[in-house]
Amino acid sequence: MNIHEHQAKEILKDFGAPVSNGVVIFSIQEMSEKLKKLKSSEFVVKAQIHAGGRGKAGGVKLVKSIEELNEEAKKMLGKVLITHQTGPEGKEVKRLYIEEASDISKEFYLSCLVDRETSKIAFISSTEGGMDIEKVASETPDKIITTKVEFTKNISEKDIEKILSPFEFDVAQKQEANKLINAIYKILIEKDANLIEINPLIINKNGKIICLDAKMNFDDNAIFRRPEILKLRDLTEEDPIEIEASKHDLAYIKLNGSIGCMVNGAGLAMATMDIIKLYGKEPANFLDVGGGATKEKVSAAFKLILSDKNVKGILINIFGGIMRCDILAQGVVDAAKEINLSLPLVVRLAGTNFKEGKEILEKSNLKILSALDLNDAAKKIVEAIK
Repeated sequence: MNIHEHQAKEILKDFGAPVSNGVVIFSIQEMSEKLKKLKSSEFVVKAQIHAGGRGKAGGVKLVKSIEELNEEAKKMLGKVLITHQTGPEGKEVKRLYIEEASDISKEFYLSCLVDRETSKIAFISSTEGGMDIEKVASETPDKIITTKVEFTKNISEKDIEKILSPFEFDVAQKQEANKLINAIYKILIEKDANLIEINPLIINKNGKIICLDAKMNFDDNAIFRRPEILKLRDLTEEDPIEIEASKHDLAYIKLNGSIGCMVNGAGLAMATMDIIKLYGKEPANFLDVGGGATKEKVSAAFKLILSDKNVKGILINIFGGIMRCDILAQGVVDAAKEINLSLPLVVRLAGTNFKEGKEILEKSNLKILSALDLNDAAKKIVEAIK
């Protein structure tokens, strides 16, 4: 689960990390009252959306007067911001974060994330702050230091020293940076975060360290035990179909293709998407109905796929273990009849009760193409939507 920059900064502040003073607004009318909390003649106005690249898209502006602030805020609030992460449809700006401007002396990059490959926590630090870290890693990898630490209650001084090694801090700055590393580490552990990114981390003209921008992502599988994080969720930033999927406990991710996929098991889902691409088409989604799905859950999954207007055909690929093929088949039939399905549908069933499942599909009087295996299924659905 992603949260907004202003929410991430509040969490950092709660853990003792240095952040600029700022206020969040949802309308122009509330701005003048909230600005009374800030002590500055210059401000930075930031669009709050769940996407990077805001600055280049006009979503971050430095203003030097209240008049200029009002003007920029009016332009930005309600604007559809298009960045390299939003896609061509962009995201509407529904809230702004206004903070006291910082006089920047140096910029750095700092992040902390769960490294699933090594089951450790990885800190990434670089002197190239304010830039796309993927670009830095590709073009100048020597400017990035990765420090992997064990999951323990506290991070060691030795690890902190390595994390901070790219930065030329004085004694006072090192002490502040040490506190920041400890704060980030505690947030990751205590709040079940997957990623915490500070980009840029700056030193201002007074020599103070400040987290100028912040991004946080939290583990969806652990969010049930973090109600204080869940209440930060902004549903307007999420795809409506993905929100509906979460209500039915379905693992759904919308993609940009034309073939809808329903599969049980993440590995099989990935293989299904790969073979669709192999035959020249693109999957419209990732959808894992899980191992023990009910008829109702399958029906809900089917409707989710069909709610995507880009879908031109559907491929269902089920290998029955815990998930019985007859339950899947009945859910598909019920949903298809309810919405009067007109799109091509290819179904490949194997495993537990697959014969019973095929019989249900055959007796449904629906135009369903049966496939012998995954290869056959991919060929048939690609051919059917041409």
